Amino acid sequence: MAYASIVAVLALLEYYVFILLVGKMRGECKIQAPATTGDPKFERYYRVQQNTAEQLIVFLPALYLFAAYVDGTWAAVVGLAFIAGRAWYAVSYYEEAKKRSNGFLVTFLSEMVLLVGGLIGAIRAAF
Repeated sequence: MAYASIVAVLALLEYYVFILLVGKMRGECKIQAPATTGDPKFERYYRVQQNTAEQLIVFLPALYLFAAYVDGTWAAVVGLAFIAGRAWYAVSYYEEAKKRSNGFLVTFLSEMVLLVGGLIGAIRAAF
C-alpha cells in the first residue's frame, strides 16, 4: 500500500504542476480570472488541468482498490503509467489539441486496469 500511496502523491504533485502552468499561461495570455476563454493557448493549458482533475476522481480510488485487493506493487506500476500518460497528454495537448489522443489512451487504459482489477479483486474477496 505504501507504493500506491507514493504514486498517489506523485499524481497529485503532477496535477499541481498543471495548476501552476495554468496560472503562468493566464499571465502570458493576459486572461483575467474568472475568465477561462479568450486565447487558444491558454485554453489548452486550462483543459489539461481540468481534464486531469476529472481523471483523478476515477484514478485515486481505483489505485487504492487495486492495491488493497490485487497487489500494491502492481498498482504502483500501473499508477506510474497513468502519470506518464497524463504528462504525454499534457505535452501533446499544449502543442496542438489534436495530438492529445495517445496520452489520453495511456491514461484511460491505466485507469481501466486499476478499476476493473480492483472490482474483480473485491468481488473475489467478498465470495
